[in-house]
Amino acid sequence: MQRLLYPLIASALITIVPFLMTFEKGQNIVRGLFGYEYFALLLFIVFIKNKLKKNSHAFAGMVTAFALLIAALFAIAWLDLQNLLSIKNWGTSWYGTIPFATCGLAIAMVWKIKPFKFNAICFILFVALILHLEANNQYAAQPLAQFPTIDYLERTAPRPVQRSEITNEFRNKFAVTDSVFITRNYVDTTRSNVIILVESWGVPLDIQRFEEQLKVFNTPTVVGIHNRMYSRTRTAEREDLIQTFKRDTTGHRDTTFLPQTFANIGYKTTFLFGGDSLEQWRYKYIANMGFNNSFYGKKSSIGHILNDAQMIAGIDSTLTDSTQKHFIAWTTRDTKFPLPGFTSIYNSPATTIDSAYTERLASTLKRIANLAKKHPETRFIVQGDHNPILSPLKFQERFYKRRVPFVILN
Repeated sequence: MQRLLYPLIASALITIVPFLMTFEKGQNIVRGLFGYEYFALLLFIVFIKNKLKKNSHAFAGMVTAFALLIAALFAIAWLDLQNLLSIKNWGTSWYGTIPFATCGLAIAMVWKIKPFKFNAICFILFVALILHLEANNQYAAQPLAQFPTIDYLERTAPRPVQRSEITNEFRNKFAVTDSVFITRNYVDTTRSNVIILVESWGVPLDIQRFEEQLKVFNTPTVVGIHNRMYSRTRTAEREDLIQTFKRDTTGHRDTTFLPQTFANIGYKTTFLFGGDSLEQWRYKYIANMGFNNSFYGKKSSIGHILNDAQMIAGIDSTLTDSTQKHFIAWTTRDTKFPLPGFTSIYNSPATTIDSAYTERLASTLKRIANLAKKHPETRFIVQGDHNPILSPLKFQERFYKRRVPFVILN
C-alpha cells in the first residue's frame, strides 16, 4: 500500500500546487485531487528505472523510453499550467518554474519505491479510472482525477459554429416549436390536403437567407421552424403522418396514421416519390400507413427516376378532380445529397455545393408555391425532412442542426 501511496501523493503534488499558486478568491474551477496522467507516468518511470538498474547493458530502446517518460511528465505538467493560466488570461512569467519544481520533487518521492509489475500497473490504472468515473457520477463538483492533456485539447480545439439553439431573431419573426406533429396540427378534414417533405431543406443560420427562400410563397398562413429528433427522411415521413400512438399493457406501440383516418372518411390517400421504391425500403413501411395508393418513379428495374417538376405535374393533374377529396403525401428528390455532379460527398468545395443546392431548392419551392396558388381550395403543408447532410462540413455548418422549416399554404 505504501508503494501505491507515494505515486498518488506525488501526482497530487504536481496537480494541486499550480492550482494553489494561481488561486484567486472567488474563483470556481473544478480540479481533480490527483493527476491521472502523472500517476501513470510515475508508475512507468519507476518500472523502467528498475529495468535499467538490473541490466546495466540495457538496450537503447529502454533508455529512450525512460527519457521519453521523463519528458512527457514535464510536458504534461507544463500544459496543465497553461490551462490554468489561460482561464485567467495570465502570462507564464515566473509560474513557468512550477512544473519543473513539482515534477522534480515527484520523481524524487517515487525514486526509491519498489516497482509494480507491468500487468499490475495496468490493473491499477484501470481501477483508478473506474473509481474516478463512479465518483464523478456521484459528485461531479469534485472529481478524483485530473486529465491535463484532455483539458488542453478541448481548450485549443476549433470551436464549432453554434447550430443548436435558435436565436431570438428567428423566434421574434417565426413560430418556433419542438413539436413534431406539424401535419396533425394543420390538416383540414373539410378539403384536400397535400403534405410535402422537401428533401434537405434545413433552417439556415442566416435569417436573411431564410427570408429569401420564403419570398416565393404568396402570403403563407403560417411560417415556422420545428425540431427533428433524427436526421433521416424515413423517420420524417413516419412522424409527420402520425395522428396518435399508445402502448398496450405489454408495452407494444400501436400507431394510428393520418392516411388511415382520412381514408376512413372517404378521402383518396396517395403517397408519391419520384425515386426508387427500394430506397430506404419505402415499399415496406409506406404500405403499413394506410395509403390507398403509392406511386414511385421506379419500382425495382421498371420505370425511371422522376424529378420534382414531373411529380408536381402529376399532383396538379390529380387535384383537378374536384369531385374527390385527396390526401397526398409527397417527398421531393431534387435537393437530395449527394447532389448530381459531385463525386465526393464530403470533400467538394462548400461554396460550389451551396450554389447548386440553392438553385435546386429555389426551383422546387417555386414550383410548390405555383401549385398551391393554382389550387387555393387545397391545404398545403410544406416541411423540410432534415437539414443538409452527406455534404461538406463547411456547408453543413451554415444550417441549424435538426431544425427544419414548415410553411402552411391556403
